[in-house]
Amino acid sequence: MIERDAMKLPVTLPAHTIAVGTEPLDRPARNSVGGWPCLDAGQAWPECFCGERMTLFFQLDIPLGQEHFGGDHLLVFHCRTHNDASDPTVSAGQLAPAYWAAPQPSYPRPFWRLLLQSRAAQPVAEAEPSLRPLPLTLRPFADTPDARGLGIQAFKVGGTPSWAQSPEHYRCACGADLVFVCQVPEGMEFGDETDALFLGNEIYLLACPAHCDPAAIWPVNQN
Repeated sequence: MIERDAMKLPVTLPAHTIAVGTEPLDRPARNSVGGWPCLDAGQAWPECFCGERMTLFFQLDIPLGQEHFGGDHLLVFHCRTHNDASDPTVSAGQLAPAYWAAPQPSYPRPFWRLLLQSRAAQPVAEAEPSLRPLPLTLRPFADTPDARGLGIQAFKVGGTPSWAQSPEHYRCACGADLVFVCQVPEGMEFGDETDALFLGNEIYLLACPAHCDPAAIWPVNQN
C-alpha cells in the first residue's frame, strides 16, 4: 500500500489500458477475450459448483514493469448461469481461508475463478466456445490519481483504482495485503448483453503479492 502526504503530489503509477480488437482470432493468443486459455501444467479448466465449465472472459500477460505481478498471466473465468456480485467473508479485514473456493452467500462455492499463472503457461487445445475470440492490445500510460486519489476509469492493468464508492482493502488469508492488479469498467460487455461479469458492476481485481495460490485474487464489485 502506498501512503501519500496530503501536501504531496499524487503518485503516478505505470499502467496499461486494454483495448478490445474487432477481428476474430483464428489461433491462440495470450491477450484475448475468450480464446484458448493459457494454463499451467496440471491446471484444469475451472468448473462452477453447478457442474458447468466456466467461461473464459479474458486473459492477458501482465507487463514486466508492473510491480508484484509483472510476468504473470491473468485469466478471468465466470459461470454464465450464475451471475451475481461477490460478497467477501472477512474477519478483521482478512479474507476467509482459501477464499477463492470458500462458500458465497446462497452458493456453496464461488461462481468465478481468477488465476495468475506463470508466463510459461501454454494454451490448451480447445478454445472457449461461448465467446467470439478477440485480441486485446495493452497500451502503456501513466495513471495519475485525481484530487480524490482516483485513477482513470478504464479497462486497465496496473495504476490506481477509480473506486466508484469507498476504497476497499483486504488482507489475503496468508496475511499479505492484497494489491490492485486490474480494473473492468461498469457495464462492459464481452459478447451479447448477457455476457457481463458480476452483474455488470465495475470490477477491481486485488491479488496476493506473495502469490500464495494461483487463485488468490479477490474481485471487488462496485457501482
